[in-house]
Amino acid sequence: MHATVEPSHIAIQARNVTLTLGTSAAPTEILKGIDLSIPQGQSVAILGPSGSGKSSLMAILSGLERASGGEVRVADMEFGPMDEDALARARRGRIGIVLQSFHLLPTMTALENVAVPMELAGVADAFERGRAELEAVGLGHRLTHYPAQLSGGEQQRVAIARAVAPRPAILFADEPTGNLDGATSGAIEDILFDRQRAAGATLVIITHDPALAERCDRVVEMRDGVIVADRASA
Repeated sequence: MHATVEPSHIAIQARNVTLTLGTSAAPTEILKGIDLSIPQGQSVAILGPSGSGKSSLMAILSGLERASGGEVRVADMEFGPMDEDALARARRGRIGIVLQSFHLLPTMTALENVAVPMELAGVADAFERGRAELEAVGLGHRLTHYPAQLSGGEQQRVAIARAVAPRPAILFADEPTGNLDGATSGAIEDILFDRQRAAGATLVIITHDPALAERCDRVVEMRDGVIVADRASA
């Protein structure tokens, strides 16, 4: 059962977005005119095989990469005119990102990995909020453990807590269960959707797994840098 989302506010809008890498003499077209509109609060899977352009699209929509052409509007901000520093400021507090490889700092505890980025961004109750979010993902007993002392599933829970704790309006997850076994993957998926619902956030999941895609409200399929299907999930 998927929640009905009123398209009263558009969280993500992409119009004719292109991405070309390489040299002018030997350009490689990664994205070939993407049009995509995602309402606030919707969960969307971008599904496709390796090389389809789905991770590149996520990088552009999350402000990690600049498009070569087209218009990108995310969280009421026009990304097109922004340089890398401006994009980084735009992401802060508004966009959360969960990656396949966790990207936790090895010299920080689980709590510090969640709280310190918020503290640096000026959040007054960063450690209290970080503790509450780690408890919400089932890691209240692992606050002082370092990444090397945590399993892969636990590290991904920390990464989810870190992404969700600033209460972003939009949450991106790129192959969030790609490095995990089947049983752990299911638990992580449950946590991801639970935290999305708790925050009322828009969720965009990049995946090659049709089963994970069908858990979202909507499935957008990509092949060779274009969208080939866009449908409500079964």
